[in-house]
Amino acid sequence: MDHIDHILIVDDDREIRELVSGYLKKNGLRVTVAADGRHMRSFLETDSVDLIVLDVMMPGDDGLVLCRELRAGKHKAIPVLMLTARTDETDRIVGLEMGADDYLAKPFSARELLARIKAVLRRTRMLPPNLQVTEVGQLLSFGEWQLDTTGRHLLDRNGTAVALSGAEYRLLRVFMDHPQRVLNRDQLLNLTQGREAELFDRSIDLLVSRLRQRLCDDPRDSSYIKTVRSEGYVFSMPVEISEIRQ
Repeated sequence: MDHIDHILIVDDDREIRELVSGYLKKNGLRVTVAADGRHMRSFLETDSVDLIVLDVMMPGDDGLVLCRELRAGKHKAIPVLMLTARTDETDRIVGLEMGADDYLAKPFSARELLARIKAVLRRTRMLPPNLQVTEVGQLLSFGEWQLDTTGRHLLDRNGTAVALSGAEYRLLRVFMDHPQRVLNRDQLLNLTQGREAELFDRSIDLLVSRLRQRLCDDPRDSSYIKTVRSEGYVFSMPVEISEIRQ
């Protein structure tokens, strides 16, 4: 039986919930709605979803708080598409820093939202062609870190796991697949998100910043991801590959 994508819409506006859920259902998606963070948490305790559409402006815990909570917990792998009535770039930046996979400003058309949902799901499920690996499990070692390609998380020198979002994992794999090579922002966007990506230019810089934080990598004296002025970024560490023994 074919999988039907399950979308969770979290928005305190009942009209938006009804209109969007109706449109998505007509286009073959399974949809659940929640009015706030409490209902979202309750639902996720017992059910699984493929993507969360999360409104920023809500009473109680707003969307930014909820996105950060999702990224820090057991639901960190679920893609998040954020909605907001705000158009200020600062709000889009904060949303991406919290770990959102995409951002859509209100008012929006249901058709555009559907297209964004499909694009995020496609990016989440597909590695770039040069990263479509067939290993049962590998450890990629660099500096004081290892990347577990099965669990898709980092391991520090003590073997402690450090969680990565899907976007962070894809970016790190691109860097590790091209060590010692300068990659510009357009190349990184294409390799991590595909040519259909429409995120604004600073999204890669924000993602690099998030990845540096995971690696405890000081941008002023970087050991792993170095900034090349007017060109892009370079992963400066050699990478060693070893198989995970079961």
